[in-house]
Amino acid sequence: MLPQLTLVLGGAASGKSAFAERLSSLPRMPQTYIATADAGDGEMAAKIALHQARRGPDWDCVEAPTDLAAALARVGPGRVVLVDCATMWLSNLMALGGDLAAEEARMMAALRTCAAQVIIVSNELGQGIVPENALARAFRQTHGELNQKLAARAGLVVSVMAGLPMVLKGETPEGLQ
Repeated sequence: MLPQLTLVLGGAASGKSAFAERLSSLPRMPQTYIATADAGDGEMAAKIALHQARRGPDWDCVEAPTDLAAALARVGPGRVVLVDCATMWLSNLMALGGDLAAEEARMMAALRTCAAQVIIVSNELGQGIVPENALARAFRQTHGELNQKLAARAGLVVSVMAGLPMVLKGETPEGLQ
């Protein structure tokens, strides 16, 4: 019903995470949520709590703010994995001064060998204004290239805007509109 890799894109507060959660329930398999965000302040802690409450208690949750490859490698077959989100993962790596190329290669390799069906949520940053500072421009560029690589590998790519999903690649599974 779902391809091995699905990418769900959208802007901030577009409904992409809620859509990805609905999508992940279609295979009727145990669900693993890989969280890449750290609750660095009260606002982020509240957002994380909202996501947790919406998902409910049936999800296994793995926190992987930087080591996404290891988290994916630990997931066994017969599960659906929701990674939320690639944007935070990349941001965390950049903030730590990590080797982005090496971590991206590890993550892509882990996606190729992951036994579960994987859904990755990622922001779409390229439709906004050109950032004023060099670091923000570098992040936007790197993030856009990551999204392109994920989209090339994915069997299903969906963009969500104002809560409305638009299929960019592949076909929406039955039972989800």
